[in-house]
This record gives sequence, structure tokens and C-alpha cells, in this order.
Amino acid sequence: MPALHKILIANRGEIACRIQRTAQALGYRTVAVFSDADANALHVQMADQAVNIGAAPVQQSYLNIPAILDAARRSGADAIHPGYGFLSENAEFARACAAANLTFIGPSAEAIELMGSKRLSKIAMLDAGVPCIAGYQGAAQDDATLLREAERIGYPLMIKASAGGGGRGMRLVHSSEELPAQLRTARSEALNGFGSDELILEQALIEPRHVEVQLFGDSHGNLIYLGERDCSVQRRHQKVVEEAPCPVMTRELRQAMGEAALKAGRAVNYVGAGTVEFLLDARGQFYFLEMNTRLQVEHPVTELITGQDLVAWQLAVAEGQPLPLTQDQVALNGHAMEVRLYAEDPTQNFLPQTGRVQAWEPALSPGARIDHGLREGQSISPFYDPMLGKLIAHGATREEARRKLLRAVQDSVLLGVQSNQRLLVSLLQHPQFISGEFSTAFIAQHFTDHPCLHTYAPTAEELAIAAVLFYQAGAQVHRAPLKGWRNNVGAPLNYRLGLEQQDWTVQLLADGDNRFTVNVMQRALSLTVIECNERSVTLEVDGLRQRHAYRIDDEELWLFTHPGNLRLEDRTHALISSQSSVSSGTLKAPMDGAIVDVLVSEGSPVSKGQLLVVLEAMKMEHPLKAGIDGVLKRVQVKVGDQVKNRQVLLQVE
Repeated sequence: MPALHKILIANRGEIACRIQRTAQALGYRTVAVFSDADANALHVQMADQAVNIGAAPVQQSYLNIPAILDAARRSGADAIHPGYGFLSENAEFARACAAANLTFIGPSAEAIELMGSKRLSKIAMLDAGVPCIAGYQGAAQDDATLLREAERIGYPLMIKASAGGGGRGMRLVHSSEELPAQLRTARSEALNGFGSDELILEQALIEPRHVEVQLFGDSHGNLIYLGERDCSVQRRHQKVVEEAPCPVMTRELRQAMGEAALKAGRAVNYVGAGTVEFLLDARGQFYFLEMNTRLQVEHPVTELITGQDLVAWQLAVAEGQPLPLTQDQVALNGHAMEVRLYAEDPTQNFLPQTGRVQAWEPALSPGARIDHGLREGQSISPFYDPMLGKLIAHGATREEARRKLLRAVQDSVLLGVQSNQRLLVSLLQHPQFISGEFSTAFIAQHFTDHPCLHTYAPTAEELAIAAVLFYQAGAQVHRAPLKGWRNNVGAPLNYRLGLEQQDWTVQLLADGDNRFTVNVMQRALSLTVIECNERSVTLEVDGLRQRHAYRIDDEELWLFTHPGNLRLEDRTHALISSQSSVSSGTLKAPMDGAIVDVLVSEGSPVSKGQLLVVLEAMKMEHPLKAGIDGVLKRVQVKVGDQVKNRQVLLQVE
């Protein structure tokens, strides 16, 4: 195999940045590709060269094989690293790279094709003697066949997209009455996400652990496993927390799962990085789930406990070199833990969020690692997955790793877009998680009505800090000293600060020398501003000194207080509007996205709770339902329309 010189990364965001860091450190040149939406992205800035490959929608850019191959030709790249997601498990892409004399940094097209189909891979694993879950993986895909097979398997059962993962095209079904509607949604998500609407059915295991084994093979016939990862903390079948090793793993179970993973790899003559995923039940029995023929999102935890750089291994294997370790040389040291930072609002049923990143200060400290692709000022668009980055920590013990990770999550400043940061802190602090005794049902069992899923109520201290910052912003506008920019010096100022539907009255008195007395929530607080600039403020609140990052723009304040951000408005001079009714006849888009289905027409009667429109954003479908009974007066969108957050879609009267 020829030596590599210039590598094009056919991906975006944090994974493109991650691959570039290793490739550039090893002396390779790198080429980034980007869509119109990513023109100013961090992965583009990092690269030696970059090529625009099309418009924002993935079909016109990151899934556009001819455009990516043309970018490689124009830049003189001799290899392509697909990252994960997008075309990383696309056999057609691997073949196209080979036809263009480009080294594809991944397994063979044949392995990708077989293992990329949940249906075909399960058949192959049964033949190879790998334990599998009971289910249906046949070629017939009509509703009648799937309904019949579902009755044979029994409920509850899982519908899964044969061609993909990440929770898309996956549905848990509890009864036969639910199945037809869930099949429709699963097919639609699978087709939009992976280009295939083929499905499989599987018996749903009750409260298993999700444990996966990291495989690595070379072109010389060597195949080893690098321990396991526990990925049981999931939401909607998407991993949220991952760790290595698995908290309940034994030496015997690790060897048995490792050998089963090797059987899976040998069945397809596997070369490169791959992951075999299993479900582990309470009795210690495990079952094949799927094989991912690429680098995983959660690969950093394996890197931290093995001391190896898996991207460096990928590049070496692509050049024809043998694996740097044998199985008996693999050593696992300490414990590593990772969380995924998402642009989503847990208080609104985890609705994906768009917006502009006003502040991003990752909290780097010994033992902590943060993989991201964020830049201050960039826009989070509706076109791509809402994952912003990963925070990872390593420690001598599981508790040390958890403690370090908790601090990193609490201290990483993100302002301008809502995220799951408070949820991550709550997960890491939960006694059940700390004990290590949990399953894939952990979030469903313990976080259905957790305080972090409700609109955050600011504390008296936070409202007092906000009032001081609004006061200072006013002083700067008037170019006056803080202690005397108003005519009525010595008189208290009354602020009305708002968060969503709530308002709070705050009374502020400037005492001079950057000292303030603030009355809020029946408390009198003493504040002293020690230092303040346009990015952060250091204050003493009742004798306790602390720094807070913030951004302020006219009447809007983003304030970072551990462990997340707080968006407050100065509504002092705004008209007090009456509360909007709970049930409204106006249906608005909850986020930026694309209309994929309109199920009603003007003049038709509708009932409260009826599905009206389906919106797709960040690779997921979001059903939008009627808030009242009535008649559809106006439909203002059609299938294929791109809509903005809060845009009116239709009206019922």
C-alpha cells in the first residue's frame, strides 16, 4: 500500500477536528470539506485546504459523493477519512474511493455492506455462532408480513432501521395497535436518514445494559479487541453517557464478549476500527445488537484507558502497517467517562435548538479532554445532528473520573444556545449512576419528572447579578460613572426581569464604589463588583466572591451560573401583555426545519391532539398536533418547505 500524504476528511464538526488533530500531529496534510452553512466552521479553519461541496442540506453536500471525490481531485488528496455518520458506513462511497485511486480509511466495501444492514448482519452473526436476540430479519417488508412476525415475536418489541442507528428509525412498540403508525414513522426516518426504509423487528429486552467491544484489524490478518465500553445511559436510544470499562464487567465476561466480537470480525475479514455492540441482561447473558464499521463517537474513553490513539491506528492500518499491539499486550488502566453535549432543550421534550454561539469556554484541566467543533459567533443550524461536542475525563478509579467529568461539565461555558448541560450534571450526580447499578432504562426511570426537565427558576442571587449587569450596561450606554449616571442618584431602580412566561421585580440601589443593595424575592442582597469586562464579571454576593461569564445585548442577557446558562430579559419598559391561552389555534414551528408531511387541508375539521404536520430537524422527525378542536382555516406551508423557528404553519378556528 502507498504511503499517505494528504487526507481529506469527509465530515464536519467535532469529528473532523478530532481527526485533523492526529493527522496533522503525524505530519499529514489535511483537506476539509464544507457546506454553505459551515463556511466559517472550526474544522474548515483547522485544515490546510478546504473545499465547498454544496448547499446546506446533507444530500447536496456531505452525502454528495461526486462532490467529495471532486474535492479530493482538486486538492490532490490521496486518502479519505469518512469520520462517523454521513458516508462512513456507505459501501458505495468506499467503492467510489477505490475507483478514484483514493485510499479509503476504513474497512472493505464488502464488510461495510454486510454489517451496515442490520438484517443481513444478523443472519451472518447467527451463522458465525454469535449470540443474537430473537426477531425478524427477512427480506419481505410489507406491513402484513411485519404485523404477522410481530405477533410471533411478541410484545414489547423494537423496530429498527436496517441501514442505520443513532436512534433514527428506531421505535419501541408495546402493542399491535401501535405498530402500523410506528412502522410508518420508522420507515420515513430511515429513508431520510440512511437512504433505505428496510426494517427489522427484535424482541425488546427489559432493562439490559448496552455494552460494546472495540475491535481493530489490519491487512495482515491480525484482529484484536481493546476492552469494552458501557453505553447504557441513553435517551430515545441515543447514547448520552459512555464509560470504560463497564462497571459490572468481570474478567470472564470480558473475555467471552471479546471472543464473540472477534467471531463477528473474522466473519467479514475485518480491517480497521470497528465496534461490536451487545445487550447484556441481568443474568450475564449477552446478545449481538449490531456492528459499526467505523470509529465510534465514544472512542475517546477507550483511548484514555488504553493509552492509544485510535485515529493514528487507522492511518497506520490504511498504509498497510501491522497493528502496534497484540492481544496480550493490551492493558486497561484506570477509568474513563464521556458525556455528549447536545443543542437541545430538555425542558421542551428535548427539542433540538438552533441559534448563535455567543460564548464557548471549554473547561480544560488535568485528566479532562473536550472534543468539539465550536467557535464563538458560529450559528447552530437545523441541518445537522444537534451534538456539539464531547466532554471526557480519566481517573485512577471510576469515582475519580466521574468527579473530574462533573467539574468539566459544570465549568464549561456555553452561551447563546440552549443545551442539555444541566441534565448532564444531574445524571452524573444521581446516586444510582454513582453506584454503577443502572441499565438502558435509567433515564426513563429516574428522569421523567426531574427538576432539570422543568423550566429553570433563577435564584435571588442570579436575579440580583442580572440587575447589576443591566444597570452597568445602561451606564456604559450613557458613558457615565457607575455611581452617578442618573439624575435621581440615591433613588432605587426597579427592574422587571423575565424568563419565558415568568417575571420578577428587582429593586436595585447603587451605593457607590461598585457596591449595590438589591431587594428581590423578599431578600436584601449586598453585591460588590470586583472586576467586569464585556465577557465576564467577578462579584462578591453577601461576602462570597465568584466569577460569571455573560453576554448582554440591549435587553437580553445570557448569564452562566453553574451548571448552565440562563437567558433573562429586561422587561422593565415592555408593555405587560396578557398570558396567551394554553390551547391555541395557531400552530407555529418549534424550531428551524423542513416540512416532510402535511396531513390536513384547508376547510377540514380537526380535533385537539390530532397530528397535523411533521417537521424534520437535526435528523429527527417532530410531530406537530392541534391545540384545539375546530376547522382548519389556513395552511401556510407545503411538503419540502424550509421553515424558521416560530413561523406560523397553519391556523385553526
